[in-house]
Amino acid sequence: MNDSQPSGTIIAVQMCSGINPEQNLQQLEQQLSQLPSTRPLLVCLPESFLIFAKHGKDALVIAQQSAEYQAKLARLCSKYDIWLAAGTMPIATSDDKYLAASLLFNNHAEVVAQYNKMHLFDVDVADGTGAYRESNFTQAGNDVVVVDSPFGKIGLTVCYDLRFSGLFSALQRQGAEVILVPSAFTTVTGKAHWQPLLTARAIETQSYVIAAAQAGQHENGRATYGHSLIISPWGNVLSELKNGTGFIGCQPDLLALHAIRRDMPVQSHQRFREHLL
Repeated sequence: MNDSQPSGTIIAVQMCSGINPEQNLQQLEQQLSQLPSTRPLLVCLPESFLIFAKHGKDALVIAQQSAEYQAKLARLCSKYDIWLAAGTMPIATSDDKYLAASLLFNNHAEVVAQYNKMHLFDVDVADGTGAYRESNFTQAGNDVVVVDSPFGKIGLTVCYDLRFSGLFSALQRQGAEVILVPSAFTTVTGKAHWQPLLTARAIETQSYVIAAAQAGQHENGRATYGHSLIISPWGNVLSELKNGTGFIGCQPDLLALHAIRRDMPVQSHQRFREHLL
């Protein structure tokens, strides 16, 4: 058990990213310029913040330039003295595939963790797009990632991962206290499942869940649900931004988190541990 009490603030940024990475970075910096003055500060971005492509081939082009965009993000971390959980950005693995990579930068502009989206969104949805096949261009990751930070131990996930409780249990067993869920939920699935799933994962893992979302009508023709949320280890909604762009924040109380885990030690009661990740 970690009895220390980090004093950092966590911000979830809601965006409506388009197909032009430079314009998306401008949108991001506009938000960063309005951040609170408190430090240390972790800024969490949504899935596909850098490019909300019309086609996987468009994202693959940007994936080939990932080093350039990582350098730009690193400069923003130094400029604003922030930690940055950079939602997802494409990083090329071959000529026809890329990772949906979630990078965590510290305020010294260093990448301290990389999580590659494990569960790919290959589903049919009753919306304007109809069918989603992320695996056509995205290579699935394999590793569970938890990293130490001034904000507690951070576990990394992405969007569709939210439906797989085994991953979240694995993160909690590796010590995660704050779990990030950068997302771009469809409006159809968002209305039905977004908040219930986030609340369930927070309660199950007795962790803070920080869900930065894409919101609105995008240039690529898709519509995303928004409703960025911060949920406590007890399942309470601490902050929500339903529509539009902007940000919400919280200061995690890790002493309260560990009191919840001490008084209701559900992980030690788990009888199906061997079946989990």
